[in-house]
Amino acid sequence: MAKYMLIMRATDESFANFANTDFAEILESMGKFNDELIRAGVLLAAEGLDDPNEGVVVDFTGETPVVTDGPYGETKELFGGYYILDVASKQEAVEWAKRAPLTAGSKTEIRRVTTVDEFPQDNKWIQKERAWREQTAQL
Repeated sequence: MAKYMLIMRATDESFANFANTDFAEILESMGKFNDELIRAGVLLAAEGLDDPNEGVVVDFTGETPVVTDGPYGETKELFGGYYILDVASKQEAVEWAKRAPLTAGSKTEIRRVTTVDEFPQDNKWIQKERAWREQTAQL
């Protein structure tokens, strides 16, 4: 099994598609999908993100970090939420992503989540992280 993150990216088209969708309908659709993930035993996390206008951006392209109010870019660069699934393969993650509701006009980026096991185990920082993960039942 491996962890995969499904990054839900909105587009101008997807915002337009759902601008007038009833919030109860959104909750019903997402709730059913989340329940399927839970019943299949693959859901580790799922979170939506607040309006990008409420965020800030820390820009490190200059000599010192500059903080500006969000959003940081075009709609296509923003993501509105994510899922983390524990599945057998990238293809299984893709199949789950294809079943996600309320995705007309949007895009979903799928990336494998690396684990602490993939880093040099003799590194003191990796050892500290491993100890923390063991203490917090994340390993």
